[in-house]
Amino acid sequence: MKKLKSVVELKQFREELLAERKGIKKSIAVCEGTGCHAYKSSAVADAFEKELKQRGLDAGIAVRRTGCHGFCERGPMAKIFPQKIFYFQVKPEDVAEIVESTLLSDKLVERLLFFDEKTGKRCACQDEIPFYKLQDQVVFGNNFLISPKHIEDYMAAGGYSALARALSTMTPLDVLEEVKKSGLRGRGGGGFPAGLKWDTTRNAPGEPKYVIVNADEGDPGAYMDRSLLEGNPHSVLEGLMLGAYAVGSNQGFIYVRQEYSIAIENLPIAIEQAKQLGLLGENILGTGFSFDVTIHQGAGAFVSGESSALMSAIEGRVGEPRPKYIRTAVRGLWDKPSNLNNVETWANVPLIINNGSDWFRSLGTQGSKGTKIFSLVGKVKCTGLVEVPMGVTLRQIVYDIGGGIRNDRKFKAVQTGGPSGGCIPEQYLDLPVDFDELSKVGSMMGSGGLIVMDEDTCMVDVAKYFTNFLAQESCGKCVPCREGLRQMKRILQNITRGKGAEADLNTLEELGAFMKEASLCALGQTAANPVLSTLRYFRNEYEAHVLHGQCPARVCRDLIVFYIDPLKCTACGTCRKQCPTDAISGDKKLVHIIDQEKCIKCGTCFQVCPARFSAVSRLPGGPAPAPVAYGTTVVQKAKGESR
Repeated sequence: MKKLKSVVELKQFREELLAERKGIKKSIAVCEGTGCHAYKSSAVADAFEKELKQRGLDAGIAVRRTGCHGFCERGPMAKIFPQKIFYFQVKPEDVAEIVESTLLSDKLVERLLFFDEKTGKRCACQDEIPFYKLQDQVVFGNNFLISPKHIEDYMAAGGYSALARALSTMTPLDVLEEVKKSGLRGRGGGGFPAGLKWDTTRNAPGEPKYVIVNADEGDPGAYMDRSLLEGNPHSVLEGLMLGAYAVGSNQGFIYVRQEYSIAIENLPIAIEQAKQLGLLGENILGTGFSFDVTIHQGAGAFVSGESSALMSAIEGRVGEPRPKYIRTAVRGLWDKPSNLNNVETWANVPLIINNGSDWFRSLGTQGSKGTKIFSLVGKVKCTGLVEVPMGVTLRQIVYDIGGGIRNDRKFKAVQTGGPSGGCIPEQYLDLPVDFDELSKVGSMMGSGGLIVMDEDTCMVDVAKYFTNFLAQESCGKCVPCREGLRQMKRILQNITRGKGAEADLNTLEELGAFMKEASLCALGQTAANPVLSTLRYFRNEYEAHVLHGQCPARVCRDLIVFYIDPLKCTACGTCRKQCPTDAISGDKKLVHIIDQEKCIKCGTCFQVCPARFSAVSRLPGGPAPAPVAYGTTVVQKAKGESR
């Protein structure tokens, strides 16, 4: 790989790449993101390479091992170009058929296509699949085209053209102003305008200045940054370099979670390849601009995603936040001006420089421009990564893209913004999703997590889960967060065990208000959101737990009763044999009965009772129905005779 010494040489290199690829008429993109990798997608890619080589087709058909394709639950996935045919849950033994049918004969392998439940038809192309056709994959789209270990793929797709344009035709101030005009807001949390943050770092006294990628994405169920960093690391590097050029920095850091094994594998390769081409290091493209980047692996603490805590960790100290009377943009890493943005924010920057701020502003809402990648998970039929323009409604994401609630259950709530976000009820399903609208209803955008909940979800239990998570992840440095979360956790545990009092609900609200006002960092200031939002919209569930000793969703173990319906029991004995405490009595031809004194609420009887009988019920609490007299003979209603 020759070192490129000018913008002209970069252009020539790209033209040569494209000329070399003219002989490739078709290609297969096999997803090797974390989700598909877990389904052994590497074996699928190996099978494609082997099959094409054996048939002598490897010169004209390329196999690309790409990053995440988004529809993670349907992996491994293979996308056939140029038709954009999507095959799902592909196995190595399917490969020969795909090559024979689709690549050689333009026929479809029907059983591997997506089945649309609403229309009852198979969907072949990306634009036909409901999960994809309503998305606008501005940032995420190149994941389908690029092998993250081959910089040539990124270059062929136009990579580093924004950097070349900025270094050759724009001043640092021009780049900064373009980002400011675009209205780009940080995608990692509070949505602060990126251009204003850059401007603060540029004008802050002190040298050197630093630019940092925050890839410490720790929200349960969220993996947007992970998938971008795994699948398209050069887009993040290019954005980081543009930011460095704008603020006057020559040194960058990528703070990445140690758990992101594929990203950690791909990043050093991307950095080394960029250096070999002269796109990173000294005198980049002969323009006099120099920049280098260092990877720092985080230890997995959720609080290290906070800016000052992250910078403390890079410095080699404990990842604890510090007071914000001095902003990190002014005094951050080693007390020098430091600009921190998350992965998705940096990946937007090359697009803005290439396409212009007006193009970016044409997407989204008045106060929230561009697109946003969401992690759509939970009780929704189609889970995965979804990129949509800011301003689409929750209903469109959950029902039109996600396909609605699993098993056609009733929607109850969606939590946005990660563990510090709020739970939004059905009445706000038509709420436009952007930074400002979500804040109005007690939630936030956060990094983009969307957890869908159905009628079988206990909102008190949800609040307890996230409070427990945040209590474990709190650094403990400030009393409001440390003790506030500890007390919230204790109160919620008591409520879910039937030991709560009505006064506890007011105590939770008072604690939440205090934590918002007095906590040191954003973790503590937002940690009460799950509790406060569920109290606000689902107070009746809290009251059912406290006043009536019932869990309406039949989730909280101490507040539910398992009961065998004598009219449905067939005395098959399955539940009795599986009960770990011998709490079920009965015999052949005799109705089975649960001894509530012995029952430990494990739910085994409910799980093992044959679905065709459904004799075991979960009741929301209170006394169990009076048992039938022991020894009652099971009657087979259909035939009117004893079994």
